[in-house]
Amino acid sequence: MKRSITIFSLLLAFASVFTSCSTKVDLYADYKEIPVIYGLLDVTKDTNYVKIIRAFSGSDDASVNANTVALIPDSNNYPGKLDARIIEEKSTHAGNSYHPTGRVFDLDTMTIHSKEPGAFYSPDQKVYYTTARFYTDNSNSKYRYRLEVIIKNDTVSAVSNMVGGEKFSISTNSVDLDPTSISASKIMFFSAENAYVYELKMQFNYKETHPGQETKNKKVEWSLGTYNSNEMAFEEWGSYKEYEVLYKHEALFNMLTSKIGADTMNVERLIGDLNILIAAGGSELHNYIEVNSPSSSISQNLSDYSNISGGYGVFSSRINISKKVNLSPNTITALIGKSGWGFKQDLGK
Repeated sequence: MKRSITIFSLLLAFASVFTSCSTKVDLYADYKEIPVIYGLLDVTKDTNYVKIIRAFSGSDDASVNANTVALIPDSNNYPGKLDARIIEEKSTHAGNSYHPTGRVFDLDTMTIHSKEPGAFYSPDQKVYYTTARFYTDNSNSKYRYRLEVIIKNDTVSAVSNMVGGEKFSISTNSVDLDPTSISASKIMFFSAENAYVYELKMQFNYKETHPGQETKNKKVEWSLGTYNSNEMAFEEWGSYKEYEVLYKHEALFNMLTSKIGADTMNVERLIGDLNILIAAGGSELHNYIEVNSPSSSISQNLSDYSNISGGYGVFSSRINISKKVNLSPNTITALIGKSGWGFKQDLGK
């Protein structure tokens, strides 16, 4: 009787927004527990989390309903606390030979009590975490971090560099969103260390007041797209690149038209800030998303790839940055001139 293992994927925040060492998991082997690990390290966070769960098993005669089992905590979690750690490794910037620095971060467990209902059990979620400080590459050294989890005398492991660095920044200072313009303009930003994929967004904030009601903070957000580092035009600045991504001028007005709709009577709206948001992810995360493309089902019975040696999932790094930029005078004039929208400049800013 052929047995198959039903694997389900957690919803990742970067795929909400993204291997150099790939391991193919045989989902048609004889039954055994398959570790499923998700960890996305962020150098800017005080606490980083790793989700360590296990796969489900079924057979041709008695298949497992992953939608049902995923709602049962004991079917997701390993009992007790696993021996899990992250080990820091370092190399000279010119070399590729990494050696342990002596910093070892044992992962502890905690329960998150605020998970929203969904495909997996809620509101409580068991996760592993560390409050350790991680480092990105610098002019003298390169760092990477090795995850090791001991499960029934087997070691499950994965390695990732850290995405980020002090040079990762947005160089654009102002944005023109004039709806009468047929040209495109550029968002400019400097590359992040060890980043392979970037997702760009814009977010326009405003305040809205109806007679007799409290003022509400509103926003519209739209995507400029997701790009591999080799898909964007750039200019070299030493060891860093300044990338450019084109955006269309009418995007803001299209979003506001949909958001505001027929709400144009006796309303006052104050023009707020415009933010550029950029998320950067490592190559492991990019490759995981590319291979494991979204599916309408959380049950997968086909072979998949991951960078987890001895398991399934992804261990990588990501980082998010944002910058408040100026709206061009043309954009402000166009917003105020939209009949019925009620936009005014916020003189109290």
